[in-house]
Amino acid sequence: MADDEQKVLDALKDAGKPLRPGEIAEATGIESKEVSKILKKLKNSDAVCSPKRCFYAHVDTE
Repeated sequence: MADDEQKVLDALKDAGKPLRPGEIAEATGIESKEVSKILKKLKNSDAVCSPKRCFYAHVDTE
């Protein structure tokens, strides 16, 4: 997993609530467009979910 992907996952875990891509970008320092690409990739691999439109949350697999 790439460093940026891990940063996004960590930000979602630390938040403990669903976040918008802009909030994730602020928390990680990653550009918003890049965050959106990462979220799409993570969603396709079932690492994150979208509980409501435009919000993303970490999926606990443990």
